[in-house]
Amino acid sequence: MKTASRVFTVLIFVFLFAPIVILLVFSFNDSKSLSVFTGFTLKWYRELLHDQTTLSSVRNTILLAVSAMAISTVMGTAASVGIHRLRSRWLRATLNTVTDIPMTNPDIITGISLMLMFVFAGRLLGLSQSLSFWTMLIAHVTFCLPYVILQVLPKLNQMDPALPEAAQDLGCTPLRAFFKVTIPEIMPGILTGAIMAFTMSLDDFVISYFTSGAGFQTLPIRIYSMTKKTVTPKMYALATIIFFVILALLIVSNLTDQDRAKARPLRQKRSD
Repeated sequence: MKTASRVFTVLIFVFLFAPIVILLVFSFNDSKSLSVFTGFTLKWYRELLHDQTTLSSVRNTILLAVSAMAISTVMGTAASVGIHRLRSRWLRATLNTVTDIPMTNPDIITGISLMLMFVFAGRLLGLSQSLSFWTMLIAHVTFCLPYVILQVLPKLNQMDPALPEAAQDLGCTPLRAFFKVTIPEIMPGILTGAIMAFTMSLDDFVISYFTSGAGFQTLPIRIYSMTKKTVTPKMYALATIIFFVILALLIVSNLTDQDRAKARPLRQKRSD
């Protein structure tokens, strides 16, 4: 039974990571072939650096992802604190259900509904162009927000409620106790939520496609437009770079969680 479970686990990992490995390998392929590795080269990375349209879409994607991450992290942390302090279980359950809707709702439904709302609002306001960078930013914050709440709220539930009360007893104002005690305690959840918001925004295509305006193109939309002709190996090189950037962020997040987990018993011993 153990052997079968191990084999099944290995097959799952092979199924998940084999496409990524193939992508990494063929980003260094000397030819455009996806079946024969003819030799090692870095020419696709060099050509990527000279593709101004693709680099512009990368800049737009990073700008959008960073903006959505910052806004959703602040709003998500504040919303988590508000939900955590609710005394009514019914109201808390209702808000948790509403929070989960953007995650469970199909992306195409979310994208179409947001597009209709933005077009309707734009016509009411008499705007010449209803869709723009700002509509995409609002849309990305909408679906990134639940992921931040999902990471921060459990940290608030795990935190000792006596800590901020003790800080206030020692002279801190409620606001200062929040920044000095609560924020450090839930920081792993905040960082994890921020990274998830960044990656979700970076990866999104469907919602971005329906809410994007003329003159602002993200990388997923750029790649989709290239599939109508052909996807060059430059995209393999770009995907490889993005993969290692996201991998580095995940490693930093995990190391931060481990350091804080090790430091927590030491703080408890000192307080005792």
